[in-house]
Amino acid sequence: MLPTPGTMRCFSLPSGWGLPLDRQCTFGLLLASQLLFLLYYTFGGIRSMALQMWRGPQPAWDYSRTQDVYTNLSLIQLLLPGTHHLAYCPQKPPYLVGPLAIAFNRTPSLDEIRDRNRLVTPGGFYTPPNCQARHRTAVIVPHRHREPHLRHFLYYIHPFLQRQQLQYGLYIIHQAGNETFNRAKLLNVGVKEAMKDEDWDCLYLHDVDLIPENDHNIYTCDPSHPKHVSIAMNKFGYQLQLAGMTISRPPLSVGRYKMIKHNSDRGNEQNPRRFDLLLRTRRSWTQDGMNSLVYTTLAHQRHPLFTNVTVDIGPAPRRPGTLRPQTHKGSLVSLRAAGV
Repeated sequence: MLPTPGTMRCFSLPSGWGLPLDRQCTFGLLLASQLLFLLYYTFGGIRSMALQMWRGPQPAWDYSRTQDVYTNLSLIQLLLPGTHHLAYCPQKPPYLVGPLAIAFNRTPSLDEIRDRNRLVTPGGFYTPPNCQARHRTAVIVPHRHREPHLRHFLYYIHPFLQRQQLQYGLYIIHQAGNETFNRAKLLNVGVKEAMKDEDWDCLYLHDVDLIPENDHNIYTCDPSHPKHVSIAMNKFGYQLQLAGMTISRPPLSVGRYKMIKHNSDRGNEQNPRRFDLLLRTRRSWTQDGMNSLVYTTLAHQRHPLFTNVTVDIGPAPRRPGTLRPQTHKGSLVSLRAAGV
């Protein structure tokens, strides 16, 4: 029997549910809305959903054929004395090689890393010697008790960024003391300290144990939205991770990262309520962040390969109902520096 004009027929639920027709309609609408919300949350908003659906074919990379991370670095030559005018660097850097060979079986020494990165100046700063950089990027890394990880990171990240012809600086933000490791607050400290040194136009919030596997993952910012670059990690089988905001991403085949395996140390345990903190972000971000940042700088040192900023961020909040301050691990985000 066909429905009469002006009426709506709902689908029938399996037998045994025992719901009246109007409640079936309500249930169906709720189920559909939940599915739509899940899709929205997964892809990071309407714009990101559209980009995922209509961005076209993704570039294919063969990760069984990798290049040494220092490939092509010797091609970057200093200018002859007396050269004053520098043209802008090419839109597409000519020294990129694609998939990189990443291994952690041997920890390099700081002297070895410095010898292989002669154009990096004290503080971990670099400017292309033969062209004018189009982008200025600060890489900010929270750190405590991870010295072997730091050496692996320095070994790989410096040639990675130099081949991209960026003007960049590397900031290691070290939390003093034995209080709970507060990654989010250290990132805020890093942003504030980095902007004192240079008018950076892009800020990369990085983890010390994540190494990029493809140098076509360019460390520059999106002009409109935060950029999530570590979208595929070996820890998760190189599957796309969830997002909850409007963001931009590199292609899945480019945004690959290898994580250095490690155990959780004391003061840096996984917070079982970390997802509660993320859900509260939309309500708390205007009151809790850069505008409420309090810390004491204990050291600001320019080491040969990085700028070390050691800070006392105070004790973790212990007020009733306050969650332990720790953000979700394993995501790298870039932010434009305008308005910071």
